[in-house]
Amino acid sequence: MSAAVTHPLVSELVERHQATLDAALAAAAKRDYWSAYPEFPKAYGENGPADGKAAFDALLGRPFVLDGHPTDGDQVGGEASPYGIELGITYPHADPDALIAAMRAAQPGWAAASPLERAAVCLEILHRINARSHEFAQAVMHTTGQAYGMAFQAGGPHAQDRGLEAVAYAYAEQTRLPRQAGWTKPQGKREPLVMTKEFTVVPRGLALLIGCNTFPTWNGYPGLFASLATGNPVLVKPHPRAVLPLALTVAIAREVLTEAGFDANLVCLAAEHDGGTVAATLAVRPEIKMIDYTGSTTFGDWLEEHAKQAQVYTEKAGVNAVVIDSTDDYKGMLGNLAFALSLYSGQMCTTPQNLLIPRGGISTDQGDKSFDQVVADLGAAIEGLLSDDARAAAILGAVVNPGVLQRSAAAASGEYGELALAPRAVVSPDFPGATVRTPALIKLNADKPDDRAVFRTECFGPVSFAVAVESTPAAVELLRTTVREKGAMTASGYTTSPEVEALLVEAALDSGVSLSLNLTGGVYPNQTAAFSDLHGTGANPAANSAYCDGAFVANRFRTVEIRRHS
Repeated sequence: MSAAVTHPLVSELVERHQATLDAALAAAAKRDYWSAYPEFPKAYGENGPADGKAAFDALLGRPFVLDGHPTDGDQVGGEASPYGIELGITYPHADPDALIAAMRAAQPGWAAASPLERAAVCLEILHRINARSHEFAQAVMHTTGQAYGMAFQAGGPHAQDRGLEAVAYAYAEQTRLPRQAGWTKPQGKREPLVMTKEFTVVPRGLALLIGCNTFPTWNGYPGLFASLATGNPVLVKPHPRAVLPLALTVAIAREVLTEAGFDANLVCLAAEHDGGTVAATLAVRPEIKMIDYTGSTTFGDWLEEHAKQAQVYTEKAGVNAVVIDSTDDYKGMLGNLAFALSLYSGQMCTTPQNLLIPRGGISTDQGDKSFDQVVADLGAAIEGLLSDDARAAAILGAVVNPGVLQRSAAAASGEYGELALAPRAVVSPDFPGATVRTPALIKLNADKPDDRAVFRTECFGPVSFAVAVESTPAAVELLRTTVREKGAMTASGYTTSPEVEALLVEAALDSGVSLSLNLTGGVYPNQTAAFSDLHGTGANPAANSAYCDGAFVANRFRTVEIRRHS
């Protein structure tokens, strides 16, 4: 691989972003709170929200422009806002052969850049994305159904943090070996053997990012930036109902790459109409060497089985559970769970689904509570949280797809079991056309086979199950077996007993799921923080990788050694 001629802007970007990269590396090692990107909307200027809305409005009803992007002249689209407004945006369509050819032609110059240079370019991309966080919030809101506050934070700064985290890990792994080393082996009375050895990072090849409908940036940025920072071109294939956030990302990436002297086709967009099959077509192309995917278990399993030429990173469905044994803050526990079950209408891979509660009840700081009382009190806490429609809409967001709405309706009809809390429709004061539903809470019995079939299957959306179990040890064992067999992104427990806590920790380690204990304050089981929390473990069927650890980035490149006598 020949050495690259560094563009003057690249040197400037290295200088500009070195401190941020160093801070990210330190934060990843320390695991304390750190963020490069403010999560408060006011940090982006008094006119930030209005400017972001104006920028978003300017995109509506017209073709999305990607200068120099491969295209066959066709335009594709079809996104519909869950809030009921018209989007009318179309995107350039391109044949897979043309996309792959353009990206392969772009790769050599990027591969020849150093890990530090690539990291600096990636950080500049993130910097420019961050400056447009309010615009991204509008794009995320109107493609995913997230409420604006969540769309701003999760779709903006928190997603950007995850991207920066991936860049930091990628840089650390690429620089773990020295670029050059001297080697001297004594030979007794003879002259020593002396060699010079060079270690060069060689990218794996083209990466395919298959985006999801619910968190296109938060789930998309780790893979995108891990692949790009390790020298690989990235083909971004968005979910057909959530193209805009990733199209904006692609546009900004191409802009920065061009300014820095690289080929813009290092990052391309593979847009298609809803119902298309381009993801499956691209996934088995021999040129595709890495795939990042978030979505259904069915397609995730298909990718793992059929895309044998690629390193596949998947996040699929899981059944998240909470064991409720006892608590010394009953009100805090109920408030935490109520918010966790309501946030974004449960449309998160980390939302608790099964609440495993001993049939004989639990002990609390407010006295012993029966199973039925705990369920009733949790239902009351949810109702209290969401009693005001404006507040409810700001927490719940909108229903993202018909499948979620169908599951909510099935819960309301009693199809899943005894209804402890019925869902209700909420009218958003700002978007009367939005489809908004409060959570449903269903009572089930762990001893009944029909009930087990219900709660051991992921029910994505605002539906949770309060499951009566024989005892706390039985609840812990049910959590363990469910995670092993069905997978989970999160597990939680409430207990005042050191013995029960030890059982929960043992079950979490044994089944390979991250565990939250006794959350009663402003941290919720369905939230994770970049540079501190791992998202997923890769140790159970819900996901085969984690955001972000060394394993997530290290297999995206290889190190080739050149040695010679000195």
